[in-house]
Amino acid sequence: MSNVSAGTLRRRPAQRRSVERVERMLDECARLLDEVGYEALTTKEVARRAGVPIGTFYQFFSDKQALVRALALRNLDAFLARLATRYGSAGVADWTEAVNLTVDEFVAMKRTTPGFAIVDFGEIFHTPGGPPIEGTNRLLDAALENNVIVADRLRALVVDFLGAPPGPDLDRALIVAVEAADAVLKLAFRTRPGGDPELIAECKELLRRYLTEHMPAQ
Repeated sequence: MSNVSAGTLRRRPAQRRSVERVERMLDECARLLDEVGYEALTTKEVARRAGVPIGTFYQFFSDKQALVRALALRNLDAFLARLATRYGSAGVADWTEAVNLTVDEFVAMKRTTPGFAIVDFGEIFHTPGGPPIEGTNRLLDAALENNVIVADRLRALVVDFLGAPPGPDLDRALIVAVEAADAVLKLAFRTRPGGDPELIAECKELLRRYLTEHMPAQ
């Protein structure tokens, strides 16, 4: 199981059967988000489709927001794992390669990962490409915005693969980059359901120029 149990579950699943039940609930949550959206999502239907008693659902999740929070964290874990694999396979050594692979992976997940169009890394959208639900910019942590957490999780990859020196300069550059990418990619998916290719290309260009200038390769 991914890192979703850290701070998101009422009870950490200890047995394989419990782990599988939690994963099934997350899988069904993702599918239902695509089918009916967040507002119409119910804990009862998630439990029914996952084949677990509703009481079992509440053993692990306090409500549907907690379930969606766990799904968002699972999405982030999957995104970072896929990036690490792609960075390693491509021998990423500079910002140009890192930006291209990172944006491509995010776009691919938006297009293919169940539920990702409604909930990616925390923020919940009314509809794919639509406006976010107010207040969900801090879904992952009440004290920190979702993008701050994403930037923090990306830091380890950047340090490991690009040799970027850790410190406040890198922290600042990453949060600016994540905020900029978030804004432009939201626009790309509002413009076209699968993401406007020209806006996606503009996002890459913006990030490459900014990061290359502010964080030159070591």
